[in-house]
Amino acid sequence: MTNTFIELLNSKDVLLADGATGTNLFNMGLQSGDSPEFWNVDEPNKIKALYQGSVDAGSDLFLTNTFGGTSARLKLHNAQDRVFEFNKAGAELGREVADKSGRKIAVAGSVGPTGEIMQPVGDLSHALAVEMFHEQAEGLKAGGVDVLWLETISAPEEFRAAAEAFALADMPWCGTMSFDTAGRTMMGVTSSALAELVEEIANKPLAFGANCGTGASDILRTVLGFAAQGTERAVISKGNAGIPKYVDGHIHYDGTPALMAEYAVMARDSGAKIIGGCCGTLPDHLRAMREALDTRPRGDKPALEQIVETLGPFSSDSDGTGDYVAPVRERRGRRKT
Repeated sequence: MTNTFIELLNSKDVLLADGATGTNLFNMGLQSGDSPEFWNVDEPNKIKALYQGSVDAGSDLFLTNTFGGTSARLKLHNAQDRVFEFNKAGAELGREVADKSGRKIAVAGSVGPTGEIMQPVGDLSHALAVEMFHEQAEGLKAGGVDVLWLETISAPEEFRAAAEAFALADMPWCGTMSFDTAGRTMMGVTSSALAELVEEIANKPLAFGANCGTGASDILRTVLGFAAQGTERAVISKGNAGIPKYVDGHIHYDGTPALMAEYAVMARDSGAKIIGGCCGTLPDHLRAMREALDTRPRGDKPALEQIVETLGPFSSDSDGTGDYVAPVRERRGRRKT
């Protein structure tokens, strides 16, 4: 099977993904508490502008505005019966933007967590989770995405359920977890455990990795953890644009385009094949990342001390595995943000 995403993955040394969805939509007027997926139908021009911002900045792929597109998430807005509609619409808008770009751009169908806790800890059964993810996947497939993109997952049980659902939809996929709790996901998964998980499941992803989390430094430490497992599968790194701070009544991420350019190069040298941004990442950040990836030669894997010196301290003194303690210190001559 070949499609634009697979062709790009096989032909390019590194792929630049997109940036933030929420941050950019809030800048366009989305209100806190609103469901972004409604805009796929109610504000299509704004969603196309979101996608176009990534394309114009040089991204090779972008994610659809469907992160909260499961029935579990849409139920919070009394829209659980509009799963197929919202996901298909978000994908169709993406397909329109990509197809008019004049170059190969992959459209990735974003699939976020259900927001519920799976059994045996919680109440969500495996069968129901598969059903939810399958319903969303079919909408994204109908809208024309090249690949399904599971992101910000914490529990291995949910990862497995999504993989099974994507097999039912007969779609290639990628999957990332968020390592935001001292080098682990909220449910305790380590980088090494995810690297093992993707090889254990029957429907393996084309690529796997990390997104969101607690900052550029931390996600690079996680990427190094993937690489240490000797994986031959493509690794994804989509880190936040710095650290969130509350400024004048709004959340502001302190990562500059220059810092994200450094992050992109170090992510590549750490072993990532697909590199993008998450919360706080704007088109200006992506432009700087694109330029850095295109103009700076590949280097050796960065040492932990080098990551700290360049991008700032880690949020914790452990990478989550217990194998070593990483340096946590303020860097000297820190770049102004």
